[in-house]
Amino acid sequence: MTAQATLEQDAEPNFAVRIVESPWFSNFILTVIIINAVTLGLETRSDVMSVAGGLIQSLDKIAIAIFTGEIALKLFAYRQRFFRDGWNIFDLVIVVSAYLPAGAGFSVLRALRILRALRLISIVPSMRRVVQGLLSAIPSMGSVVVLLLLIFYIAAVMATKLFGAAFPQWFGTIGESFYSLFQIMTLESWSMGIVRPVMEVYPYAWVFFVPFVLLSSFIVLNLFIAIIVSSMQEAEGQASHQEREDILHEIQALRGQIDALQDSLKRK
Repeated sequence: MTAQATLEQDAEPNFAVRIVESPWFSNFILTVIIINAVTLGLETRSDVMSVAGGLIQSLDKIAIAIFTGEIALKLFAYRQRFFRDGWNIFDLVIVVSAYLPAGAGFSVLRALRILRALRLISIVPSMRRVVQGLLSAIPSMGSVVVLLLLIFYIAAVMATKLFGAAFPQWFGTIGESFYSLFQIMTLESWSMGIVRPVMEVYPYAWVFFVPFVLLSSFIVLNLFIAIIVSSMQEAEGQASHQEREDILHEIQALRGQIDALQDSLKRK
């Protein structure tokens, strides 16, 4: 194989890499994702489908073809490196799921087509950083989750013993108490819907419910938020550090090229 042929083979993937990493290509895929998400939403409207059902289905098929072409181009450009990036695998799974049967007997798979809209996460860098921050926060959440479960378990046992006889629909079993306490934690109709009716029978029930709300809603859940915010800040800092490293490498490479050019000029 000649040197020219080798250079031509190396240039082909490089050309494909420049395409898939170019801003116009990302913006084009982003536009297709948004249009496809809108058309999938329009499919839920019977009046719209009766008028433009054929056009909407055609646009959906075109979007699938574009997504397939994008994945094929990335596979050609990155080769084995394609599978080293978790976001590429995420995109591949989403696109492959589009080819699963979605007939009348597969209504669940048909509904899952809207998951293609999740590809916005892999396309938009800021959204990727948010997800990476959330994922990096999961290990740190372990202790907080255990603490919250412990509080829920103790409170559920106490509520079942204290209020189960008079209010079996809310506190008859530990499972029902768990669900009722979860509703109270979310502050969804907790006062007028549960606590005040309980207080009509047990006037001092507020001594149990108020500390539970303070612990679960205002303390433990805020710990979750603090961990997530801290992880996102770390992810943002790592991204900025990586950008600075990339710029430094480019400057060093450019300096090396300038030095090589100067040396060649001196020889002449």
